[in-house]
Amino acid sequence: MKKVLIVCGNGLGSSFIVEMNVKKILAEINKEAEVAHTDLTSAKSETADLILSAKDIAEHLSSHSAKVVGLSNLLDNNKIKEIRGDRRTHRFTYPGWRRHQ
Repeated sequence: MKKVLIVCGNGLGSSFIVEMNVKKILAEINKEAEVAHTDLTSAKSETADLILSAKDIAEHLSSHSAKVVGLSNLLDNNKIKEIRGDRRTHRFTYPGWRRHQ
């Protein structure tokens, strides 16, 4: 099962809200994933397939092995819905995605 990690500065408010939204979106499209939220410092040692965060936080996760998507607005569920997981390759795609390096 894929793991999606939602990251914000303190791992409290916004990441928790986004976690709930991602779980709701996954249920709507009949997809399963382990979804959790955390703070930036802890995220660096966590394992995940996909990390969602604000763009400014994503810059600090450039060395992470997960695909990192930095969003302009964490509460924009339409942007979150654009992220797709490929069951065959176990990779995520996101329109216009570019890995932070």
